[in-house]
Amino acid sequence: MEQLVSNKSQSWLSWFLRGILILGFLVLIGRLIELQIIKGSYFRSLSEGNRIRRVPILAPRGRIIARGGEILVDNKEVRKRVVFNPDKGYEKTDDWQNAPSDEVIVEAQRDYKLGAKFAHVSGYLGEINQEELGKVNPKCFEKGPGKLGSLVGRSGLEQRYECTLSGIDGEELVEVDTTGKKIRILGRRQPVAGKDLLISIDFSLQEKVAGEMVGKKGAVVAMNGKGEILALYSNPSFDPNIFVKKGFQKEIDALLNDPSLPFFNRAIGGLYHPGSVFKPVVAIAALEEGKIDKDYTMTDPGVITIGQYSYSNWYFTQYGRTEGAIGLTRALARSTDTFFYKIGEMAGPEAIARWANKMGLDVKTNIDLPGEVPGLVPTPEWKLKTKGERWFLGNTYHISIGQGDLALTPIEVNRGILAIGAGKFCEPKLYGDTSCREANIQIQNLELVREGMTQACSPGGTGYTFFEFKPQVACKTGTAETNLDGKTHAWFSLFSPKEFPDIVMTVLVEGGGEGSKVAGPIARTILDSWYGKGI
Repeated sequence: MEQLVSNKSQSWLSWFLRGILILGFLVLIGRLIELQIIKGSYFRSLSEGNRIRRVPILAPRGRIIARGGEILVDNKEVRKRVVFNPDKGYEKTDDWQNAPSDEVIVEAQRDYKLGAKFAHVSGYLGEINQEELGKVNPKCFEKGPGKLGSLVGRSGLEQRYECTLSGIDGEELVEVDTTGKKIRILGRRQPVAGKDLLISIDFSLQEKVAGEMVGKKGAVVAMNGKGEILALYSNPSFDPNIFVKKGFQKEIDALLNDPSLPFFNRAIGGLYHPGSVFKPVVAIAALEEGKIDKDYTMTDPGVITIGQYSYSNWYFTQYGRTEGAIGLTRALARSTDTFFYKIGEMAGPEAIARWANKMGLDVKTNIDLPGEVPGLVPTPEWKLKTKGERWFLGNTYHISIGQGDLALTPIEVNRGILAIGAGKFCEPKLYGDTSCREANIQIQNLELVREGMTQACSPGGTGYTFFEFKPQVACKTGTAETNLDGKTHAWFSLFSPKEFPDIVMTVLVEGGGEGSKVAGPIARTILDSWYGKGI
């Protein structure tokens, strides 16, 4: 009996141990299946990640080319030595001269040929930030997610046409050992260059404009009769090359803290009282509203007094003289304030604002550059809503000579002058086709204002720097009061030739003085160069 019990115990124990052994085998097999099949690719990728380094090769960006074929922004080859270490993975250094060839890669570095002369148009490059890292630009999915060390456009054309200019980065796969030391190159994918931009900028004109604005704060905008940008410059400026080279952080910090705001594009983002360059718009409003015609005249009193306030003409203030009987063309030529006070009063602020809007003076021009702001043409409704104040006749007088709350950008002013010179309302562009439509201003009214502006640049007018200039220039001078310790903004707008303009230009010198004395000579020198009369 005892022997039977003992045999049964041994049999049970044998089956128990056998079951444990089988279970152990099943667990081991399950674990192998998990490691090799279920999670095999995961662990393979970890293993690959430990032994493979992916070194990006930055792609050349597309070039920016002027209308005449000159290179404005290019790329130059730079060599980098790729050094591997266990802590940082790898780093690119400049000591490539004595390095083995398999440790050297060739990349493209941006080269801004005109430097500060073209900075606000070209823009500059900046390294991708944390918010952009790993994200795909929805406008160009094919370029892939942003990678550490990649450079992207930060302003100007570089930012606006990022998807066009940026290429597709290449990559080098490098095998390393457990200490991070390079073993061999497993493969290389060559970068794909971005596409070039052929833009409307005239290379020589851009250089000339920048040269004439040295030491001055302000902006110059020049277009042709189709709204294509021939030159655009804002000063103070900066050299975008310092952002793609090492060792310039001090210079960058100084620019960022410069109170003159060198990164600020005054041509499209600066709001200024336009002064008398706004008077042609007031003339158009009064003519189109039927308040005056070509035969309208008034006698200049020198000063108009409303209650305790006096509104004088510049000629009376400076010389104590009056213009006598004066019509529209002569008033434009002489920039007679009292004449525009009266026709502004006759048209009314709402009509002035309406026609300013039709000429694009209180909306963005939609130029293909980031950072543009719309101008402001005030109305009684705006003043009541914004300031909680009623509109007075003095407010109308102020906007009629380009003062008061009226504030425009240089590019808006230039587009308004283009509407008068070409009879077209255009969206200015640097790249691609412009979009223009008829200005819907009666031709006889346009011709009347054009004649007045032509007389302004003829003997007896205020634009004395263009007397006897050929081909004939139609222009308007402007001197706008500011809050800059009594300094005035100097304006000069023109188009030439009179019949249909091949150039429309506006010069602004911020706090520079009188338009005819300061901005006018700049405009003359630039136009001399444009027509081949000057160096």
